[in-house]
Amino acid sequence: MPRMLLLEHLFLRMRRGAVISTDAERVETGREGLVELYQRHGPDALRLAYLLTGDRALAEDLVQEAFARMVGRLAHLRDRASFGPYLRRTVVNLSRMHFRRIRVERAYLRSEEQRISHDEAGLDSDLREDLWKAVLRLPERQRAAIVLHYYEQVSEQEAAEILRCRAGTYRSLVSRGMRMLRGQMKGDTDE
Repeated sequence: MPRMLLLEHLFLRMRRGAVISTDAERVETGREGLVELYQRHGPDALRLAYLLTGDRALAEDLVQEAFARMVGRLAHLRDRASFGPYLRRTVVNLSRMHFRRIRVERAYLRSEEQRISHDEAGLDSDLREDLWKAVLRLPERQRAAIVLHYYEQVSEQEAAEILRCRAGTYRSLVSRGMRMLRGQMKGDTDE
């Protein structure tokens, strides 16, 4: 049944009259040629996807997506024999995109866990609000340096590039900004 769903999905994306045979001397259009393409290249693509991911369900999803992407491009293939390598390249790229997305999601979840643990660490909402107001009162470059350092946690070199200054200037901006923040927060708590 999943194979039929794949084929139906491909048929919906296929352009009318698209060339779908990989044999240079034989040009076919329609469903029969697409079925033939899937039967010829599907198992190899599935094996490749499984070897890349180690997960059969994910491998099937990647192969389905690769075929769906290929259908719209069939008419543009110059060499019909290049369908197999093009399909393999598409499967590899989709696998890389999948794992890249997983890495980004995990990094985001780790940063959120850290943020939540910092929030639970004891800063009450009034103090946090006062601190943010003090950050907003900083000069623009100092505020940017503080935000990049403490909130975004970018490296010193990246922050210096973003601010278009040298690393020493960036460190100075952070230091002066922190000094001003301490002074503002002491002034707020003395009142």
